[in-house]
Amino acid sequence: MSVKIVTELPFWFVIFCLMAGAGYAFFLYYREKRFSDIPVLLQRTMAIFRFLSVSLIAFLLLNPLLKTVFRETEKPVIVIAQDNSESIVIGKDSSFYRTEYKKKLAKLAESLSGKYELRYYTFGDQVKELSSVNDPATDKSDNESNRIDFQEKETDMSSFFDEMETRYSNRNLGAVIFASDGLYNKGLNPVFSSSRLKAPVFTIALGDTSVKKDLILSKVIHNRLAYLGNKFPLEAVIDARACKGATTTLTVSKDESVLFSQNIVINSETFNITIPVQLEAKQTGLQRYHVKLSAVKGELSLINNVQDVFIDVLDGREKVLILTEAPHPDVAAIKQAIESNQNYEVEVSTLKDFDKKIAAYNLIILNQVPALSTTSKIINDAVNSDIPLVFIVGSQTNLRNFNALQTGLQINSIGQRFSDPQPVADEHFPLFTLSEAARAYISRLVPLQSPFGSYKISSSCTPLLYQEIGVVRTKDPLMLFNQLGERKIAVIAGEGIWRWRLQDFADHGNHDIFNELMDKTVQYLSVKQDKSRFRIVCKTNFKENQSLEMEAEVYNESYELINEPEVNIEIENSKGRKYPFTFNKTSNAYRLNAGMFPPGDYKYRAKTKVGEKAMVQNGEFSVSPILIEASNTTADHQLLYNLAHKHNGEMIYPAQMDQLADKIMQREDIKPIIYNPKKLTDLVELKWIFFVLLLLLCAEWFMRKRNGAY
Repeated sequence: MSVKIVTELPFWFVIFCLMAGAGYAFFLYYREKRFSDIPVLLQRTMAIFRFLSVSLIAFLLLNPLLKTVFRETEKPVIVIAQDNSESIVIGKDSSFYRTEYKKKLAKLAESLSGKYELRYYTFGDQVKELSSVNDPATDKSDNESNRIDFQEKETDMSSFFDEMETRYSNRNLGAVIFASDGLYNKGLNPVFSSSRLKAPVFTIALGDTSVKKDLILSKVIHNRLAYLGNKFPLEAVIDARACKGATTTLTVSKDESVLFSQNIVINSETFNITIPVQLEAKQTGLQRYHVKLSAVKGELSLINNVQDVFIDVLDGREKVLILTEAPHPDVAAIKQAIESNQNYEVEVSTLKDFDKKIAAYNLIILNQVPALSTTSKIINDAVNSDIPLVFIVGSQTNLRNFNALQTGLQINSIGQRFSDPQPVADEHFPLFTLSEAARAYISRLVPLQSPFGSYKISSSCTPLLYQEIGVVRTKDPLMLFNQLGERKIAVIAGEGIWRWRLQDFADHGNHDIFNELMDKTVQYLSVKQDKSRFRIVCKTNFKENQSLEMEAEVYNESYELINEPEVNIEIENSKGRKYPFTFNKTSNAYRLNAGMFPPGDYKYRAKTKVGEKAMVQNGEFSVSPILIEASNTTADHQLLYNLAHKHNGEMIYPAQMDQLADKIMQREDIKPIIYNPKKLTDLVELKWIFFVLLLLLCAEWFMRKRNGAY
C-alpha cells in the first residue's frame, strides 16, 4: 500500500501557503510591544504556532486529497458443477455414483481449495449453489437442498451456463469443472448456450455410452380434454434398444380395468413404433389412465416402461347456434373459426329449417336476422331468452326491426345505402385482451360493408372496433359489446368478415388472428359469470417438480373482495392421508404455496366463514410423474468432448479425477489477478486535521492570554 497527497492545483502552490503563514506570523509578532517582557523563545513559539495554523488552513483551500493505492490479489474462481438429475443413477453404476464418486469429488475440491476460490453448483431442472461438496461418509448436513442426491427430474444445462455468465462475467473465473452424462432434455444445446463463457471447461464424463437392453415408453400423446360419451385418441410412442426378437405387451388401464391391450414384436436392434389407441370417456372429471409396457428379460430399467396420463372429461362442449336467413360465406368463416377451439360445437341452420329448442344452446349468432323478407317466432324466442346473442348486420337486415330489439345500437340508415369502413381497434378495450399481433393487424384488414347512416350507442355499450372511412376515423362502432342484466350481446355492424379470414391466411399462412378474434368474442359471451362468494383458483394438473400454488377469493354480501376471515384447506391423497394448510393473505385475496407433492390424485376441501355464514369449496387435481430422465439411458460423451474442446479444456473420466487438480494447476491461463485499486480521501474529512488545527490555535491563544496579550 502506498500513500501520497495530491491537489487539484499544482503542488508548488504550497509555497504560497507557507508564505501566507509566514507573513501572517511575522506581522503579528514582529516588534510587538506587548511581548517586550516575554522571553524571545516563547514569542517565537507562538509565531510558529500561528505560522503552522495559517499555512495549514491555506493548504486546505487547495482541496488536497489523500491518494491511497492498495494491492489486492484475486484468486481464480474454480466452479465445480454436478449434474444432479436422475439419469446419472439409472444404470448399474448407481451405487458408485452415490458413494465412491462423491468421495472423489470431495477429494478434488480439497486439492484445489488452497490455491483457488471454489464455488459449487448442481444443475437439473434448476441451478442450485451449494456451500460445499462433502464426502458422503462425513456429511452431517440436515439441509437436503445442500446435497448431491441425483433426484432432479429434468436436465437443463443451458440455464447453468446462463447463470455463470450472470455471476462471473466480471470475475476472475479460472475454470469450470462440469460433471455430467451429457444428456439434456430441457433448454438449449450447452455447446451453443455456453458461447459467452470466457473460461476453460473441464468435463467429467459420467454414465455409460454402451447401448443396453432397454424398452422405453418414450411418450404418450393425448388431448388434455375429452367429452363425456365421446371417443378420444391416445398415441403411445415406443422405443427399444438391443431387444431384437423380444415381445412386449402395451396395456392401457383405468383403476383395475384394462381398456386396451396389444402385443408388440420387436424386430430390430433399434426399434421405434407408435401405437394408436381409442378410448371412450365414460365418467366426468379428472381421469387417470395407466399406460404400461410389460418387461423384457434383462432390460436395464423398468422405470421408463410406465406413464400415467390425466384427461379432464367434461360433460359436453359449449353449443353455438348460427341462424341465418340464407347461406352466406360469413357463416362458414365464423363456424370454422369457432370450431378451431375444441371446447365449442357449432350448428348452422336457416330460420325456416330450424325446429329445435333454443334453450339447448349456450350462444346464438343471428346472421342478418331479423331479415327484410321474413320474421320468425324463433327470433323472438332468442331475444326473450337469457342466451347471449351476436347480431351480424348486413344488406339483408331489417334495420327497423333490429332497432326495436334494443341491443344498445341504433342505426338510422339513409335508404339502402352502404359504406365500406375499415376496422380500427379501441386501444383501451377492457373486456378481454387481444394479442399485440392481432391489434396491429386489425387496421390492415379489408373493409366491411356497413349500413350508411347515423349510429347511436347506449352508455352500457363497449366498442371493440370503430369505423374508418377513407382517412376519417369516426366514432361509429363496427363491433361492440353490451350487457343487459345477466345477458351479453355483441353486434357486428357489417358483412364480409369472410374476407378477413382469407386475408389472414394470405398474409400469414394461417388463420390464427381471425380465429383469435372470434374465439375471444365467443368465450367472453358464452362464459357464465361465477357469482359464488368463495372461490378457489387451482390448476387441475401439476408436474411433480412444480409447487402446488392456489389462490382464493372471498366476497362480502355487496360482492366486494375481502380478506379478513381465515381460509383453510385440507388436501387428501388417494390413500386418505390429509395435509392441512392455511392460505396467506394478499392485498385483497389469498394465496397458498403448498410445495411439491408426489405423483397421484388429490382432492381438496377449502373452508372459510364470513360472519355467521360458513362457505365450502371442493375440488381435485393430479400430480403427474416426470419420467423424461429415464427415456434415454445412453450417455452422450461426444457432447461433453465438444463442450470441453470449444472452451480449450479437456474431457476426463471419473477414474482420472485424481489428475484433474494437477492439470488445472499447470495451466498458465489460470492465474491470480493483481489489482491496484485507488482511493482518494479529502483531507478536510480527516478528523485528526481538525484536532491539529484546534490544538495549534488553542495553544497560541493560551500563551497569549497568560502573558496579557488579550
